[in-house]
Amino acid sequence: MTTRRLLLLGGVCGLVSGCGADATPVAARVPAAPAAPPPEMPPAVPEPVAAQDFDRFVVGVRAEARRAGVSQATLNRAFAGLRPNRRVIELDRRQADTVLSWEEYRDRIMLTPARIQNGRRHYAENAALLRRIRAQYGVDPQVVVAIWGVETNYGTNTGGFGVIEALATLAWEGRRASYFRQELLAALRILDHGHVAPERMRGSWAGAMGQPQFMPSNFERLAVDFDGDGRRDIWDSRADALASIANYFRRHGWREGEPWGHEVVPPPGFSPERADTESRRPLRDFARMGFRRADGGPLAPGELEATVVLPNRGNGQVFLGHHNLRVIRRYNSPVNYGLAVGLLSDRIARA
Repeated sequence: MTTRRLLLLGGVCGLVSGCGADATPVAARVPAAPAAPPPEMPPAVPEPVAAQDFDRFVVGVRAEARRAGVSQATLNRAFAGLRPNRRVIELDRRQADTVLSWEEYRDRIMLTPARIQNGRRHYAENAALLRRIRAQYGVDPQVVVAIWGVETNYGTNTGGFGVIEALATLAWEGRRASYFRQELLAALRILDHGHVAPERMRGSWAGAMGQPQFMPSNFERLAVDFDGDGRRDIWDSRADALASIANYFRRHGWREGEPWGHEVVPPPGFSPERADTESRRPLRDFARMGFRRADGGPLAPGELEATVVLPNRGNGQVFLGHHNLRVIRRYNSPVNYGLAVGLLSDRIARA
């Protein structure tokens, strides 16, 4: 997260999602000086980061990284010829022109026939690897493959931006300077430890990296060396990438074998506007209230806790979500993302 990274519809960042951090406020504009200054002048307002010369900014980052133990050789390679990327700033500031409905997002973006078909193929082709990952991390393999599919189209679209360039640009530009500066320092430590070469460290415009789209700080905490070659290579090692996704889910409380949720038919009189989407109740309570399976059959009574989940900008579809849906949303928080990943995982497992 992963996570991470910005999809048009509340999809990945990611895991930037987002990037997984609150935006820091833009520095306040300094007010004009009064005609007659007061007896005591107020303290000087710090210079906004974005007003600094980029070269001076890099000098400061290099010094901070050296104090943290990053080698001079790594810094020389990472910052050689580095300039801010204006395209990164444009993407960071741009507002989405279109907000899709849940149905458009589900059918046109996330659950396309090609994504489902490719997911089933990868699920079958990597069955032995996924069994080993499940044995170690206790995460159902279909959700690992689903995350892989929605984040980078099964590793085929991991982003074309240099991660150091993107993070340095965002840390210098100033809108979320503190967050991206810490991610930049984490990326430099990753390079210094030899997990990836600077020229291969590529990702999204927001710095999400590799096949799982981990931000550098998530990489440090959650990426794993599953193939045993001494590097945590989420770019080119499928074993490391998929096991890192599984480790992310394990660390956030995934319950092996439990469903994430399912579509339901609500009882007569159900009002989405007045629905309680916060309370957790056992399935038997929902069965008593008249909720039924999507095919119209009776809802199996049980003790597994669930909540009512309504897609944003939806047109009537209703779900009951369990604990594992909340775990999926730790990877990327929008409810539509979580539902789409869950539905894709179900379709992949039906291969």
